[in-house]
Amino acid sequence: MQRRKRLLDTEAILDAALAGIDATGRLTMAGLAARLGVSASSIYHHFSGRTAIVEALRERMATAIDPPPLDGSDWGEQVGRWMRGYRRALAAHPALIPLLNEQTMTAGSVLLGYERIAVLLRGNGVPLREVVLWISVLDCYALGAALDLAAPDEVWRPERDDLPTLGDAITAAPRGRERADEAFDVGLDALLTGLRGRLTPPLAAGPPARRAAPGR
Repeated sequence: MQRRKRLLDTEAILDAALAGIDATGRLTMAGLAARLGVSASSIYHHFSGRTAIVEALRERMATAIDPPPLDGSDWGEQVGRWMRGYRRALAAHPALIPLLNEQTMTAGSVLLGYERIAVLLRGNGVPLREVVLWISVLDCYALGAALDLAAPDEVWRPERDDLPTLGDAITAAPRGRERADEAFDVGLDALLTGLRGRLTPPLAAGPPARRAAPGR
């Protein structure tokens, strides 16, 4: 009896690709084909290659992130909500992060989120030249915070006698997910506070007082 060929669609390919990345941290066309039980050429009927699959996974990830609504609410709160969604989406698949970072971003839904952030930053005084710089800062922070969620409960173990302050601080700090969440909130607040501070113009000191001429 002739063996029935497995029917492939883009979602099945992406499911298998993500499962493989979660398990191994790698994505190759040969490995993906083996996981699916098909030939690599079958996958090429749906995707042009590995880069296209990674971008499709980026696009899928974006469905879990609500872009800022640009509804006139406080811009810092909007950026904060976007950052929290971004962190959650990345933390669900930390092994995907290096693959996303190694190639140019083209996924439309993800870029829409960045466009909204760019609008918020420009509309609140960030110079055009610095918009991408600040987006990069936010990006780095979200990526690092997502990886931190995969850290063990005991991140530091100072088994030495010459680290008393660090040891006391570790004992006093929360652990596990609570530590990661609080650290993210503290850092995000510091980032947004720092950005607000850079955008706040200094108080006008007024023109210097003129000295009276001698004899007047």
